[in-house]
Amino acid sequence: MKLTTGEEMRSVDKKAREEYGIAELVLMENAGSFAARTLAESLGSVEGESIVVVAGSGNNGGDALVAARHLVCQGARVKVFLAGEREHLKESPAAVLHTLEAMGLDIADLDSDRDFDRLRLALRFAGGVVDGILGTGFQGELRKKTLRILELINESHAFILSLDIPSGVSSDTGDVETLAIRADATATFGVPKPGHFLGAGALCTGKLFVDAIGLPPALLSSDDIKQSLIDDELAQEILPQRDWAAHKGTCGNLLVVAGSRGMTGAAALSSMAALRAGAGLVTLAVPQSLQEMMAIKLTEVMTMAIPETEQKGILSGMKAIEALQKNASHYDAILLGPGLGRAPETLELVRIVAKEAPCPVVLDADAIFAFRGHTDAFRDFRNVPILTPHLGEMAGLLGISVAEIRKDLVGTARQAAQELQAIFVMKSECTLVAYPDGDVFFTTKGNAGMATAGAGDVLAGTVLGLMKQLKEMALSPLLGVYLHGLAGDLAQEDQGDGLVAGDILSALGRARRSLVDKQDTFVHSKGC
Repeated sequence: MKLTTGEEMRSVDKKAREEYGIAELVLMENAGSFAARTLAESLGSVEGESIVVVAGSGNNGGDALVAARHLVCQGARVKVFLAGEREHLKESPAAVLHTLEAMGLDIADLDSDRDFDRLRLALRFAGGVVDGILGTGFQGELRKKTLRILELINESHAFILSLDIPSGVSSDTGDVETLAIRADATATFGVPKPGHFLGAGALCTGKLFVDAIGLPPALLSSDDIKQSLIDDELAQEILPQRDWAAHKGTCGNLLVVAGSRGMTGAAALSSMAALRAGAGLVTLAVPQSLQEMMAIKLTEVMTMAIPETEQKGILSGMKAIEALQKNASHYDAILLGPGLGRAPETLELVRIVAKEAPCPVVLDADAIFAFRGHTDAFRDFRNVPILTPHLGEMAGLLGISVAEIRKDLVGTARQAAQELQAIFVMKSECTLVAYPDGDVFFTTKGNAGMATAGAGDVLAGTVLGLMKQLKEMALSPLLGVYLHGLAGDLAQEDQGDGLVAGDILSALGRARRSLVDKQDTFVHSKGC
């Protein structure tokens, strides 16, 4: 499923009117009807229920007014409050308002303190609130009047349904400048918006309901829309059926270059995650002094001892570089970075090995740090690199602050992928995958319990583990992010927010099996 920015959604609406002849009032009717159904289903029933509808002067307000009519028809006791001035109502909302007036609905302006007292009283006894104040076109700060309305709604104990996007949230970035409605649910029209998944917007959206409201599918799936969701459907499409005659050599022979003294856990988690993702063979390259310990710890992972200098437990030196380069051609893909450390000699080793690698490379953690000030090198890689930074690592790589990135996560990820010719898996509350062609994908899985040390190492290993298994290696970040998030959700069911990275790792197999079960594939079994 696609996601649209505010501008893209306005373009879709315009084409629906001009190219398909769908009247604006028809779309408004469909949106309002869907909103009313969503509220009724959320409350169980609206018959006899007191419902407050707050409508702005734009089309979002028109949707809310249509919802008010449908709620009345379902037996609700509806009070409508106009957040904007009547004379500023657009043509379609004005027509809907005329219908409500003809029906004798209780409609109040919000101009005086007495009007606000009426709103406060109505909210006190309301079972549900419809927020149709601001739509996807909102940007910037709230007017004092609007701020006052939002404060009153948030103070109520009623179930709040926002239309399209909670009022006060930027639909493109999820940013909240001053205040936003904290909705229990949001009914959005056409397709979801980035603001439902990013920043404060993700906290304000509540449960998300989506309806196409009669918009032509061709408009909602257009290639001109460059954002998509990594949902069940996409993940099922990417994950191929495994041939019953598959063997370890056909499922990926992978190399993980990771670990240093005191940071062996990252190496263990990432290499095991590659296996749990379904890889056939995984070799972990570690400093020579750590090899025996890792061989004992990881019975399913092969280990490779790499020469080290006098400073034991650190990968560095020409002998180490030569050893890695000599073996690189034996592997289908390489992961560099988890727990490697940031010694200058190690960072130099990473830059040399990554740039000269004959196969695709995944860079995580300290390997990303190695390219601070050296980002031009990505264009010279033999294959497009995959980077898996969290926001701090991304900020360091680009030479900007985390605050600057947060202002526009999508734009930052897209621009970096295009300019540096790399695939970015940008880890945040909603992990994004950005490609050099401008496409950006949003995860639909994951939870706050995954904010734990080592979770990123499991993700990097998962992405690596899928690379040989897919028809296109470039799709491994999409499926890797999905499976990692799903495994995190499964782990949270068992451990709550006390889950650790090892719980995510342990759940990867179940996550993959869950996805295979959804595919409803035929499993071929062969007798002995």
